[in-house]
Amino acid sequence: MFGFIKKSLTKTVKAIETVAPKKRSKIPKDELEDILLEADIEYDLIEIIMRELYQDEVTREQLESKLLTTLSYTTYEKPQVEKPFVDLIIGVNGAGKTTSIGKLSHYFKSNGESVLLGASDTFRAAAIEQLTRWAEKLDIPIVSSRQGHDPSAVAYDAIESAKAKNIDHVIIDTAGRLHTQTNLSNELKKIVRICDKAHSGAPHRKMLILDGTQGNSAIAQAKAFNDIVDVDGIIITKLDGTAKGGSVFSIAYALKLPILFIGVGENEADLVPFNKYEFVEGLLDAIYTIEEVVENSSLDSITQEVRNKLYRLMSDDGFDALSKHFVRERATWKEFKIIANNNLNQFEIKDQDTILKIYKLEDIK
Repeated sequence: MFGFIKKSLTKTVKAIETVAPKKRSKIPKDELEDILLEADIEYDLIEIIMRELYQDEVTREQLESKLLTTLSYTTYEKPQVEKPFVDLIIGVNGAGKTTSIGKLSHYFKSNGESVLLGASDTFRAAAIEQLTRWAEKLDIPIVSSRQGHDPSAVAYDAIESAKAKNIDHVIIDTAGRLHTQTNLSNELKKIVRICDKAHSGAPHRKMLILDGTQGNSAIAQAKAFNDIVDVDGIIITKLDGTAKGGSVFSIAYALKLPILFIGVGENEADLVPFNKYEFVEGLLDAIYTIEEVVENSSLDSITQEVRNKLYRLMSDDGFDALSKHFVRERATWKEFKIIANNNLNQFEIKDQDTILKIYKLEDIK
């Protein structure tokens, strides 16, 4: 996955290189501000980050902490419900909504889930045709109707069909509505109500598609949709095609909503779950020297074989590795840092200053 995350930041990294062609272990605050602006992080958020950095020269670890704080709302745990699990996809035309549905279908199917599509974008005949092509390509069922048919009825029929066929996952498309038009807003609310009638609690997740090339200008659009239907999470598309990767921080901080997936290419597999740790690490790699990465990374100094053994030991103790720097405790869903204590030749899972678990290097090898 890390390769996909880095791919999404390719153009952003090139933009950063125009203002910071040379990586260093410490960056003066005024230069760091220019770097973050070039990555398209909103200026108001940069000011907040700068106020909380008290040093004149900022290290990788110090900036990492602040960037992760801006993404503190991006963690998401999928609710456990009686199947089918229903996703409602919303967003304006051109954001990549239908294509994202195809990629989502591929993702769920690759994870062993059966999928059914509901073509509730009945406003455009082309939307129905495009979604049908995805269904045929991926060999999954689709429920659709003619152009102009009641989209709520299509959503209802899709859920009923999925229940009858014991399908795991239903993904429902909607029209690329203009949020300034009251009648279209009411239509979206109606779809939500009808989904709940068809299957209690549905839609279980309302996902908003945002075009990554729009950068921070997508925030106002997202707020409008959230006011209508209470969005549960965001998919950011086309992130590989823009130098505005830093806008992810602004979007997450402003909306306080989980970022669930990011689009990193045109292929059906180019939609990956968002990992805030890997995303931050990819951005920091563009700014700081490799030497600083090794010094501050917890797992870069050991071989892949030893790292895999460490991951297995942590898993046995109830911890899942999120990145080279962080783990999550399965029982509580809390996230902790893992660091290397070179003096004692051990790895430590820490909650601030409290050591929760120790792994001696001699025991791992």
